Amino acid sequence: MMGSAQTPVGDIEAMARGGPDASWLDRRLETGCAEYLDRDDVDERIKRSVVRSLEWTGDVFKNHERFAYIALEEIADVPDPRILELGAGHGGLSRKLLEQHPTARVTVTDIDATSVVNIAAGEIGSHPRATVEVVDATEIDCPDRYFDLAVSALTFHHLSPVQACAVIAEGTRVAHKLLIIDLPRLPSVLHIAQLATFLPFIAIPFVHDGFISSLRAYSPSALQALAQHAGPDITVQLRSRRCGPQVLVASR
Repeated sequence: MMGSAQTPVGDIEAMARGGPDASWLDRRLETGCAEYLDRDDVDERIKRSVVRSLEWTGDVFKNHERFAYIALEEIADVPDPRILELGAGHGGLSRKLLEQHPTARVTVTDIDATSVVNIAAGEIGSHPRATVEVVDATEIDCPDRYFDLAVSALTFHHLSPVQACAVIAEGTRVAHKLLIIDLPRLPSVLHIAQLATFLPFIAIPFVHDGFISSLRAYSPSALQALAQHAGPDITVQLRSRRCGPQVLVASR
């Protein structure tokens, strides 16, 4: 169980991505710069190229399939689950959830209207067990505990600490469980080595966003602090996965 005292908003907004216990070097390895996907001054074609690259890499490296398996493990005892995907982007995860579970009903959402239109125009848009909507994950218009599972995959690092707290609070309100799958925050030395490999290709939009994403990824201690701030009744479990994504399950 998380502590009963909440961290002041000002403190959480200033928290390092490496968490309250982040080292001096780790605190240098973050940025306030936004990814192309989060900017209003970027050509829409660049944004779409990044989304397509994310979908392609997810298919090639089977991330969508793997993340769907992780999600369905959390609701294995629910016969006809209702699942909410937050920040779907391209809908690859929701597509796999519908393929892997014969009775699951999936609500596919993103805050970006263009992404929602594109998802709705594809196979998910005509799927009888899928609903596609524009939804702000920090303010979800839905009754308490309506969903069995809310899932955010590879999007959490896009959020500021205050936004992240709001998503945890809303996700654990509208669903029995909130599953967050995101980039791991590497130890500082490995992080520097990773960034060095990105630099020669930084002009490629997908690589540019990957570079920024790495600098904005939250550490396990940061995720725990965010959950504590989001609500004193929220419990979190961090799933350890070697050489894989960071996985957190939050519930009330």
